[in-house]
This record gives sequence, C-alpha cells and structure tokens, in this order.
Amino acid sequence: MGLFRKTPESPKVTPSAKPGEEPLEPTGPAALVADLEAYALPPYFDAVRQYVQEELLRQGVRLQMGQIEEGKRIIRPILERALVEKHIVTTRRERERLLTLIVAEILGYGPIQPLLEDPTITEIMVNGPHQIYVERQGHIVLTPIKFVDEDHVMRIIERIVAPLGRRVDESSPMVDARLPDGSRVNIVIPPLSLNGPCITIRKFFRRRLTMEDLIKFGSVTRDFAIFAEAVVKGRANIIVSGGTGSGKTTMLNILSGYIPSNERIITIEDAAELQLQQEHVVRLEARPPNVEGKGAIHIRDLVINALRMRPDRIIVGEVRGGEALDMLQAMNTGHDGSMTTLHSNGPRDTFSRLETMVLMAGMDLPLRAIRQQIASAIDLVIHVSRLRDGSRKVVAATEVVGLEGDTILLQDIFTFEIEGFERGKIIGELRPTGIRPRLVERLADYNVHLPPDIFGLPNVRGR
Repeated sequence: MGLFRKTPESPKVTPSAKPGEEPLEPTGPAALVADLEAYALPPYFDAVRQYVQEELLRQGVRLQMGQIEEGKRIIRPILERALVEKHIVTTRRERERLLTLIVAEILGYGPIQPLLEDPTITEIMVNGPHQIYVERQGHIVLTPIKFVDEDHVMRIIERIVAPLGRRVDESSPMVDARLPDGSRVNIVIPPLSLNGPCITIRKFFRRRLTMEDLIKFGSVTRDFAIFAEAVVKGRANIIVSGGTGSGKTTMLNILSGYIPSNERIITIEDAAELQLQQEHVVRLEARPPNVEGKGAIHIRDLVINALRMRPDRIIVGEVRGGEALDMLQAMNTGHDGSMTTLHSNGPRDTFSRLETMVLMAGMDLPLRAIRQQIASAIDLVIHVSRLRDGSRKVVAATEVVGLEGDTILLQDIFTFEIEGFERGKIIGELRPTGIRPRLVERLADYNVHLPPDIFGLPNVRGR
C-alpha cells in the first residue's frame, strides 16, 4: 500500500467575538508567529529533499546560492516526480510551500530562510534543531519552524561560514560571522553548547535607516536630530552606549552619515557591519586565529595601524578591551570626530567600563591619568536602550564637561522622560534639560550653529 501523507492546513485561531460582530484578530505572542506556520517542515520533507538533490546531481545541474527563481524553475518538475514516486498527495498550495522550502534548503539557509526574508523580524535565535525563536515588534516568541536534526543545522552553519573563510569544528566551536546582507551571526556548537548547534542572527534593515526613520519610530525627537547632526559635523568625539540589542550599531551608522564626504574615514570592526555611504572609506576587519591558533589580528592591532593610514576619523564598531586605550589616544592626537560603541547601563557606567577596558591594555596607569585621558578625549555619550515594551529609544545625550579632582564631570543635554504606560506601550519623550552644552562653542569653529531653543532655552535672536 502506498504511503499517503497530507499536511494539515494551519487552523485560524481567533479570540471569541460577540454575536453579530466580526471575529477579532489574534493578539499576543500567538499572533506574532501565526503567519509562520506555513514554513514548518512537513514530516516527509527530508525524504523529498534528498530525492531532489540526488536528481540535480544526476543531471549535472549547478545552481549558485541566491538563484531562487532559477532554482524554482528547475526544481519544480523534479519535485512533482518526487511526490508521485513517493505517493505523497498534496494540494497545489502545499506543493508551492514545499517548493519554497526545498529551494531554501538547496539555495538558501534552510528553514530560517523565510525568517531572514521577513522584514518584521529583527533577530533569529536557533537553540538547537528543534527550537527557533524570533524577535518581532520587540517581543521574543517561539516559532513553529524546526530543523530536521543537528546535522541539518550544521549544514546551514557551514553554508554561512564557508564563504568567509571561517570554520566551526570541535577545536574552534565559536565563531562570529556575517551574512551577505551584513546581518551579524554568532555560532556556538557542541561541546560548548549543550542544546546542540546554536545560531544567533542580528538582522539589518535592507534599507539603510536614517534619522528621519528614528523620528517616525519615536526613538528620537527632531531637536535631538538637529543636535546630533551638528555635533558630528562639528567633529565631536562620540561614544554610543547601551545594552545588547538596544540599537547601538544602528545609531552609529546613522551618525556616520553626517560625516562630510571630503574626509577620509577608517572603520574597524570584528565583523563588518557598518554601512557608510561616503566614497573615501577604508574598511578593516579583525581576523581570528587559523587552524594552528596563529595569525590572529585583533581590534587593537587595527586601531594602532589605522593611525598610520592618515585618517580624518576613526570609527570602531565596538570597544571591548585594551583597544579602548588606543582609541582614546587617537581621539587625543588630532583625530577629532571619531566614534565608537560600548556596552553599558548608562552614561556614568560607560566611563566606569571605559576605565576598566583601558586597564585591560596592560599599562600600569594611575586611575587619575586614565580619567584625564577620558575627559580630554570624549565629548559626548549617546545612550540608547531597549525599553520594557520592546521599543528602542535614545534615553540620554550626556556631555563630558571635564575633570574635577578624580571625578569626570557630566551634564545631561537630553533625557528621556517616561510619562506613563498605555496599552502595553511606554509613553514618554526625549526632552532637553535646559542646559546649553559647552560643545556649542567648538561647533562655531566648523561653521556649525545651533538655535538655543532646541536645548529648551529661549531663542532670543528669533524674537
């Protein structure tokens, strides 16, 4: 007797409505993943995939990664034969869905390909073969999508790292990588991961975000946008701080867009993520050790080397260790307008972490000397945060005033004020504190002028 299998259609689950009313749309976590049911692998997927791949090899068909439409045209008749030979009965809709899944497996990134193509998903977290979470609208939810087994996950991992010349095996079970679109990938495999192979993908917007987008999202205000553009053009040294997933790199990308096109910019990153639009940009990327554990080039080596490349500005994707000292030295030796990001819980914590990282450079410097370097080098900290409702906002713009005794003096220029909580959303706004920053005096040297009213001060000249 032939094998008969049919994938059930996903039922539409809607909350109950009153008689005579339209059914309510699903809400909560279930609503965020309801449309992903179609991408769950049917039980016969692996058998069909294997048939299709063997047939492609027999015919000598060679397809390149990303050739989705060409792949569908070639694979469609092979898939039809596979379903007939394996006595699998499906509807037309199910066949189209299966074709999409097979093509994604052969020419894309397998079960996670639909998640990568979905613009509403910002992060993908694979915790072993049978558990895939996504971040959508600021909420982390479990999807119905799964891999077949651990070998299936490892095949996709190899497809991610191979084009970059990276490797993942028992001797090197962790790797940072990136996808062709710039999305950041972190991979951990057994024996370090007890869940099986884990993949974490931080997606980037396919369209480069601008400050106008952040204003529409409610992440910043128009006054802050004017201020941010001015301080970048006025060559202020800026640190963008915040927690994991708060939007630091996105903010750094947007700020870098204000750099004049006639300046030479050097970017330094662990995995290339920045998307600068200027022409005169040199992109440097750190290199992990080879199979023998040699040949590693660290961020600190690249920062030191960048100083010999005649940069106008140096942009470091993120400082995590001893490179913080070299970054401060660069900011203090004629490379004004440099920028970087740093993990921290707030502007004051940013400087505590910076001090710790300078000490990691191995230099036996007294704390006061380190703080003098910091106070002299850093002009502004822009702190971004992901709030409890999932939204990402700039919550503080803090100026470094100077050093008094052993204390770095700070003053807030903008702070986010929370007014309440309504329908699951935080109500509040980024507002000026009413303090005129000292930076304004320096901006005039670069022919950059700001109206006082954006700081909450009366615009006397406008009256």
